[in-house]
Amino acid sequence: MPEALSLRFAETVRRIAAVGRRTGWVVPSFRSPPGVAGVSRTMRRRPDGSVVVAVALRDRPWPAVLADMIEGVVVANGLVAAEAERCRSLLWRTVSDDHPMPFVGPAAAPIVVAAPIAA
Repeated sequence: MPEALSLRFAETVRRIAAVGRRTGWVVPSFRSPPGVAGVSRTMRRRPDGSVVVAVALRDRPWPAVLADMIEGVVVANGLVAAEAERCRSLLWRTVSDDHPMPFVGPAAAPIVVAAPIAA
């Protein structure tokens, strides 16, 4: 992975993780590339309940990478309907260049978590 791309990926992970922790979401681990050839994203739930999202970076548009990372958070938390949309919206604002880090404080609406992803 080229250095600039790996640094951009790492910074995006830090942004997503910071917002995830403040909102009480499960923050998955992110890595690249996926261990499965020919796929853009994989997810794995470990025996301890943690989730690993592996995302392909090379030869992909950066917005596609961001979408995979954001959807990884949604799936890891079992978010559906309005909660999933709120998560996506907040994370898109977080990773967009013109909104480097939104404020997520105690006044944020609670997140309802649906059933976790299957093992």
